[in-house]
Amino acid sequence: MRERIAENRSMRHEHIISIVRPDSIAEEMGIEPGDKLLTMNGNEIEDIFDYRYYMEDELVVLLIEKPDGEQWELEIEKDEPEDLGMEFEQGLMDEYRSCHNKCIFCFIDQMPPGMRDTLYFKDDDSRLSFLQGNYVTLTNMSDHDIQRIVKYHLEPINISFQTTNPELRCRMLHNRFAGDALKKVQVLYDAGIEMNGQIVLCKGFNDGKELERSIRDLTGYLPFLRSVSVVPVGLSKYRDGLEPLEPFTKKDALQVLDTVHRWQEKIYPKYGIHFIHASDEWYILAEQELPEEENYDGYLQLENGVGMLRLLYEEFTEALSEAEGDRKERKLTLATGRLAYPYLYRLMDTMKEKFPNTEVQIIPIRNDFFGEMITVSGLITGQDLMNQTKGNITGNRLLIPCNMLRVDEDVFLDDYTVADVEKTLQVEMDIVKSSGKDLLEAVLGET
Repeated sequence: MRERIAENRSMRHEHIISIVRPDSIAEEMGIEPGDKLLTMNGNEIEDIFDYRYYMEDELVVLLIEKPDGEQWELEIEKDEPEDLGMEFEQGLMDEYRSCHNKCIFCFIDQMPPGMRDTLYFKDDDSRLSFLQGNYVTLTNMSDHDIQRIVKYHLEPINISFQTTNPELRCRMLHNRFAGDALKKVQVLYDAGIEMNGQIVLCKGFNDGKELERSIRDLTGYLPFLRSVSVVPVGLSKYRDGLEPLEPFTKKDALQVLDTVHRWQEKIYPKYGIHFIHASDEWYILAEQELPEEENYDGYLQLENGVGMLRLLYEEFTEALSEAEGDRKERKLTLATGRLAYPYLYRLMDTMKEKFPNTEVQIIPIRNDFFGEMITVSGLITGQDLMNQTKGNITGNRLLIPCNMLRVDEDVFLDDYTVADVEKTLQVEMDIVKSSGKDLLEAVLGET
């Protein structure tokens, strides 16, 4: 039902609609790009939290303002999960909130000058935790934000703990309120909000006894705190003027793994989960085998590099077991970060029995742009890729993982495009999706 309203009300929150999807409820109701959403069910919409909450109702009443100022009240009956089919100029229906911390481990502070502006934006926006899985420190969240999470029962929220020692947390985040922010975790726990956590480990700061303390304290939030990852700080070569931080050694990695495994053995019998997880980098640095798949509790921390290589191996070997082998000749090159290189080499070797004439050259790309201590493929730039593969490519195809590129774009961190790289190298590039099955299909040329 649509009703035209002559009165033009003054609203604090106006959300401009940018896209109306074809054949959607919004299109059927006459909503068009450029219209403004003023209220839902009589309530002003602060941001995406409110919008999604009221969208769950079967009866939704929208107040829409047309570009000429005329207002329409639209009464919509729909199935509870059904979307209206419209998007807004601002993805969060609000400004993105920047981070006011000066964390000693922040990678954005270690970026070289001269890159695009968006790469220097520090977000610590709780809404991105729910929408994109970002980790938040809680220091940039108000009590109002916390209460809205509780009211709407939004979960899971991903929290960047670093340490449960309030004084140390203030020092590491360079924020005098960072210790008090931990009290918000108790509010979330009391409300039964599911959480995941991370600890970015910095040598000489939150490792050793401090790591023991943090894990012990965080077990107090079980079962609503479902998992906590321990990841090593990423250190680029651009740290002038920043807190001096040392890279971890093999001995350090062995100690971290010992701590993590001991706590897993304590926690698992009671809760049936391993809870605390070490990222893949620790196992590689310690020269230890990765844990078996069941140790990852369903891969809750994949975005933090926890179990990523194990999952890749499991998916690849499963897809390989189902594939029908052949003796077709294939020659191609696969570029990756130095972290994943030995595991990809092993995967390609296992393929030889079924595909003996498939030759895959793997080139581990050294990160000259950010520094050699950065070994993940997601931070490889177009220029490093070109410099280290030019003249070294086997075959007529170059495979790269999709995380080398910006999401949904063919652009590297340094703004080189896939087309730029293909033109320089004179080779066709295939962008491999994240799963092991995708990798096998890309190698076999079946994508």
